[in-house]
Amino acid sequence: MIECWRWFGPDDPTQLSDLPQVGATGVVTALHDVPPGEAWTAQDITDRKTMIEAAGLRWEVVESLPVSETIKTQGSDMAAHVTAYIESMSALAEAGVRTICYNFMPILDWTRTETRAPLPHGGTAMLFDLAQFAAFDLFILDRAGAVDDYSAEVQEAARAAFALMDDAAKVRLTRTVIAGLPGANDGWTLDDVRARLDTYRGIDADALRRHLIDFLAEVAPAAERLGLRLCCHPDDPPFSLLGLPRVMSSTEDYEAVLNAVNTPANGATLCTGSLGVAADFDAAGFVRRLGPRIHFVHLRNTKRLSSPDPARPAFFEAAHLEGDTDMVATIAALMQEEARRRAEGRADHAIPMRPDHGQELLMDRDRESLPGYPLIGRMRGLAELRGIMAAVAAGQT
Repeated sequence: MIECWRWFGPDDPTQLSDLPQVGATGVVTALHDVPPGEAWTAQDITDRKTMIEAAGLRWEVVESLPVSETIKTQGSDMAAHVTAYIESMSALAEAGVRTICYNFMPILDWTRTETRAPLPHGGTAMLFDLAQFAAFDLFILDRAGAVDDYSAEVQEAARAAFALMDDAAKVRLTRTVIAGLPGANDGWTLDDVRARLDTYRGIDADALRRHLIDFLAEVAPAAERLGLRLCCHPDDPPFSLLGLPRVMSSTEDYEAVLNAVNTPANGATLCTGSLGVAADFDAAGFVRRLGPRIHFVHLRNTKRLSSPDPARPAFFEAAHLEGDTDMVATIAALMQEEARRRAEGRADHAIPMRPDHGQELLMDRDRESLPGYPLIGRMRGLAELRGIMAAVAAGQT
């Protein structure tokens, strides 16, 4: 597998010059300053690629080339946004960057209620707590119809959680929920969220899935011609929030979309942490069923916690080998898929992977880091994953 590292660009506290010491050879990044719906220029792509290569690294994966809300809701400017997306793909192909990760989550990217929850060993980790989230939804955002999305038990837990919050805690929770990816929605207000929610009126899961398939029907053939691999990231967490539909939350969701646009360029990002929040998810089984279409892998682990709604558990970002996902079985299945690809003669037999959402450990606690992306915590994760890969490789010889 190709060992990669998520890097958010020149403003990332982790420098490219740090990565050779980490051991990663590939970089996963994007032009985060370009708004969704606008085309990436060849010059900006070349500048970023040159910067990465000057550090002795390779730009392996774009994460992400964002799909605009206009595309997701099929708004009036959808055609122009799809055209811009294909223009960006073409420029990336010209630069030799072949793998593009994206997601189809409505409005918010991954969602947490705490970015630095304390752990018994002294470090911190990101956390999602349904009672806290429901308190935001019901009493801070005050979303119309929100009460219908929560059982009496969840509402009671949310009310109790909200009663304990002072003004600073309410502001902190709001920022955490809205922010998503580092820097993604820093300027959003509650009114911005409410306005975006209005654009999803009448769009249920079936409609959103059709919108995703319509989008892929446009861009996947272009990706095939350009020699690119598109790979959709799963919903995080894999259940509905804010009354919004989710359409990439299970193995069956992926099968439906991959079968609907059945071209090798239309593929999956396997994120073991996101999908692993669901109690019935089998990561190794996902690989066995959809292996040929997996173009990128996030190897991270989550640990489910009790929740007033068992279908929407609380969870935290566990150490890479200590959560609910069987990481050994998953990596073994991925390496078997790589061996199958080599035997088949596929040029993309080596699958890019990265450790993800590490805990803040040791020096991470005293240095600036982006939520979920500390240096030491992810380096520990990569080292542990590398050890599994070495052991599996030894067993295959």
